[in-house]
Amino acid sequence: MSCLPSLFISHGAPTFALEPGLAGPRLTALGRSLPRPEAVLVVSPHWMTPTPRVGTTEQPATIHDFGGFDPALYQLDYPARGHQALARRTLDVLQRAGWSALPDEHRGLDHGAWVPLMHLFPLADVPVFQVSLPARLDAQRAWDFGRALAPLASEGVLIIGSGSLTHNLYELRPGRTQGDPYVAAFAAWVREAVEQGDSDRLLRTLDDAPEASRAHPTPEHFWPLLVAAGAAGSTLPVQVIEGGIEHGMLAMDSYVFGASA
Repeated sequence: MSCLPSLFISHGAPTFALEPGLAGPRLTALGRSLPRPEAVLVVSPHWMTPTPRVGTTEQPATIHDFGGFDPALYQLDYPARGHQALARRTLDVLQRAGWSALPDEHRGLDHGAWVPLMHLFPLADVPVFQVSLPARLDAQRAWDFGRALAPLASEGVLIIGSGSLTHNLYELRPGRTQGDPYVAAFAAWVREAVEQGDSDRLLRTLDDAPEASRAHPTPEHFWPLLVAAGAAGSTLPVQVIEGGIEHGMLAMDSYVFGASA
């Protein structure tokens, strides 16, 4: 199999599963256009551990790791099976790259994984496993973590960094689709960096981008973008999947990194 691209997906609020907005149909169209992977590997900020862990369960459960939402959300299930062989291959790849990775035989899929996958692969017919996001990262280490995963892209694994292009929940305004100006300014700055293939600028985003501290009061939802870009080895070529803005502050753009974009 030729080398698959890597994806950064803005997974939004859990309600994205029920309210696809602009991003949902575009992710579905993307899923139809991609070469069919052997498995999907998801790195999400909703599973963070001191050192990386790799989910090796045969049938990962759908984890409803949120509260206070529409009861219908808690009835949703994403019944994709796992892929134990490729999960164990991931362990080997990470360990060879110097990361102290461990297996996790019980971990299911958190909403950072199954919510966007309900749009990307709605039939749940592609195996899925998660890799935890290391808890102590900076921009370079997040990129390096993606680089460590990169060999898997040539072995049929679709690497997804699932996070959020902006993530200031203090300013969440449910139902509002018009974003505050800083959200658009930050998103435009990042888009320019990825479209120009400027990895140095991308790595400096949380230091240099306009209103970066407001867009990301904490960095964990931004690191998956650097993981995805690092997994591609380069930020060019890139395909931008425009997703608009949800709840006043969640920029929903996603990116496809790599030669197949």
